[in-house]
Amino acid sequence: MPNGVLFISRIFPQPTKTLMPFITGEKTRKWGLCLGLVLWVGKEGMLCYAAADTAVIPPVEFSGSLVKTIKGRQYHAQVFAKGDRLRLEYRYAIRTERGYAAIEIIRLDKSETWYLMAQQKELLVTGLDPDDLLPIRPALPGERSRILVGDATAAGRATQLFEVHTDHHGRVERFYEWVDLDTGVVLKLVSRDREWSFEYERFRLSPQPAYYFEEPPGYKKRMSVTGPRGEG
Repeated sequence: MPNGVLFISRIFPQPTKTLMPFITGEKTRKWGLCLGLVLWVGKEGMLCYAAADTAVIPPVEFSGSLVKTIKGRQYHAQVFAKGDRLRLEYRYAIRTERGYAAIEIIRLDKSETWYLMAQQKELLVTGLDPDDLLPIRPALPGERSRILVGDATAAGRATQLFEVHTDHHGRVERFYEWVDLDTGVVLKLVSRDREWSFEYERFRLSPQPAYYFEEPPGYKKRMSVTGPRGEG
């Protein structure tokens, strides 16, 4: 199973003036593209994207404004990405088993998601949720086929639109996927079979400081028992 992804308070100097974080390309391949709801990296450190050659395409760094929709409910966040690490600063805090968190850090290298609990000064650690990862590169878990639909636009950038069919853990699903032509980053992903989608409203290539993705000083780590709920 590929490790993901792509899905808090003012511990670090904030990269933007937004209240809090929500996080969440590569070149086309002959069959399609090799990933969001999130980045996919193999356990041996090999990229699991079905398309690109990492020797040619370096890890991308960017920031952006993202909207994720689950069963009609929208979640807004600022996203900061650096290689296999993501930082999500949610507009509204999300609920976890330990309380509310406004900042989520996704560490694909550790197969972990961290929720920063500002009031408790705790770092809630959970495993990656394969059903709710924010893809960065085109290849999706359980991907079976990919068809190029044509040229399109997302976040004001030129993209290629693909129809992707997956069979992940017995769940068959169809997606529309918009992949940035310059970077190979997935800028928009829509499920045709359930109420789930994400889309960047703003996307900007820019270097990101390493400390955005590290443990904040003075925080105590706690391992999750139930996993994140992702609710407002």
